[in-house]
Amino acid sequence: MGTQRVGWTFLTAVGAGATIWCTHFVAMLAYQAKVAVTLDPVLTIASLIIAVVGTGLGFGVALVRRHILFHVTGGLIVGTAISAMHYVGMAAYRVDGIVEWRWPYVLASLVCAALFSGAAAAMLGTDRSIKYRRLIGAALLVAAIALLHFVGMTALRITPLALSQTPLDPGQLHALGLATSLVGLVVIGAGVSAAFIDRKTRSDAMEKLHHMAMNDALTGLPNRISFQRKLDRLLDKARISGSELALIAIDLDRFKEVNDIHGHKAGDDVLVAFARRMRQEVGEQGFVARLGGDEFVALRPYVDRDELATLVTGLDAVLKAPLRLGSFDAHLGASIGVAIYPQDATTADMLSNNADLAMYRAKGSSIFGPCYFDPEQDDAVRERRELANDLRHAIDANQLDVHYQVQASVVTGEVTGYEALLRWQHPERGDVPPEIFIAIAEENGLILSLDEWVLRRACADATGWDHQTKVAVNVSPVQLAHAGLPQLFHQVMLDTGLPPRRLEIELTETAIMADRDRALHVLRQIKALGVGVALDDFGTGYSSLETLRAFPFDKIKIDRVFASELESSPEATAIVRAVLALGKSLSIPVLAEGIETDRQLEVLQREGCDEAQGFLLGYPASGPVSGQSPFGDAKPLPQQASAEQVA
Repeated sequence: MGTQRVGWTFLTAVGAGATIWCTHFVAMLAYQAKVAVTLDPVLTIASLIIAVVGTGLGFGVALVRRHILFHVTGGLIVGTAISAMHYVGMAAYRVDGIVEWRWPYVLASLVCAALFSGAAAAMLGTDRSIKYRRLIGAALLVAAIALLHFVGMTALRITPLALSQTPLDPGQLHALGLATSLVGLVVIGAGVSAAFIDRKTRSDAMEKLHHMAMNDALTGLPNRISFQRKLDRLLDKARISGSELALIAIDLDRFKEVNDIHGHKAGDDVLVAFARRMRQEVGEQGFVARLGGDEFVALRPYVDRDELATLVTGLDAVLKAPLRLGSFDAHLGASIGVAIYPQDATTADMLSNNADLAMYRAKGSSIFGPCYFDPEQDDAVRERRELANDLRHAIDANQLDVHYQVQASVVTGEVTGYEALLRWQHPERGDVPPEIFIAIAEENGLILSLDEWVLRRACADATGWDHQTKVAVNVSPVQLAHAGLPQLFHQVMLDTGLPPRRLEIELTETAIMADRDRALHVLRQIKALGVGVALDDFGTGYSSLETLRAFPFDKIKIDRVFASELESSPEATAIVRAVLALGKSLSIPVLAEGIETDRQLEVLQREGCDEAQGFLLGYPASGPVSGQSPFGDAKPLPQQASAEQVA
């Protein structure tokens, strides 16, 4: 930027200085002295140099800082250069006569040049909001040059003497004047041409920058900023005309699979192809933008609902149509949500939000088609999104809590461990059940952060216990699928100082079966660290004997549904007996969950169960745990409360 400024200052100095010099000498050549005239070439060239250097110095000072003092100082230097050029030029103007100067006029000409030049520079460098500031500044500079010349020439008085032997004849004067004018015009033309070229270059560059700022680089579609501006304009038009406007939120389905399987280049090709399809389907009357990732949005004013329905159905069809890319066919589809102004919303933010809600409902719906905004149905979606934002904040702000439920030996009553159970006390909604906020965490990509938070908190708490019992932590299917899970366990135990033998993870067979070979490999790495692995909720999922054979679990946990029927269902008792026998044959301890009555505990003792967990032994509680046997203080579950209500 500094080099460019110096270059333009030089061009300005050459153009302005040469123009001032040409103006002076053309005017002097037109002056009728009524005596023979000659021109001193050295002083003539010197006057040109003074004009160029002086104006360049003045403009340079004026550009040092955007301050009135620098502007005025630079203008005064320009005015001084104009005066010096004029009077040096007059010294080069040799006449056969006596030259007299009337000094009051000379002084007046110097003052006029300085004042008007300073005012011109101040005007050109001042606030750009002033109307016609450039025109006013140029007029002031012209006034400085003109006043200097005419007032200065008024100060000149010539008394003719003998004629010179080599005067300039009228033809030579005209030729010199024409040459000087042509030189001035060439310089001015060059400066103007350079200015136009620079402006055109700047205009093209600004246009490109504006296009880059307002459009998506990959698809060429308008971006989020363009969408917001377009939406505001269309809403204003709709308010004036009383028409309706549809906002269509679009999120591609299974796009991540394309990236994961075929690479990001294939993903980019899919986005470009679908962008082209949507642009063609919406037509010239509509507007399509890419908000980011695989999220798109369309705007379309319409006359009747049939027209809108045709558009939405067409978009759904072109997005579900197969897409051939190289050696593979992409079958994606999209979740589409529609909100209508003014029926569904009256502001831009509300309209966008309601279209998103309808789109999220379409994503989670079994209908597999576009969804129109429905206040009753989408209120539930809105609430879940608000809960997701609150949960994200709770994780970051450490506002969650971990409760611990005791696990004990059925035979001896000795405490064998505590299961860590996550709890969330919302500041406004109160207690949020785990089955709600864990599902929300899975839907919104928060489950990994949530699982790591619980793991770190449970290990840190267990380190501070005054006994050496185990702490059991649940592992979600998403966390089990994460390649860095063994490293995470290792790092957490290093950070907290918890011995691996005191940590046990619990996971369901459903989590394992999502990718059985990979899951078993990860579990073997975790077990190699010395961490125990328990199979949770056994009996309700696959209950595959092959899984038990393939991996040496440290514990099997029978689901609470069987414990709740031990007193009344012989079938439930038979299933528990079979699982216990299976565990003994494989040398795997078995723990029964959901023990709430003495009768259920008696059945387990009779059948030879190893461990038990439930409200009979103790409710989940926060804070330090005692490590003492729970049987002496066991209390039956109150009749008016169910297990789910207490949990």
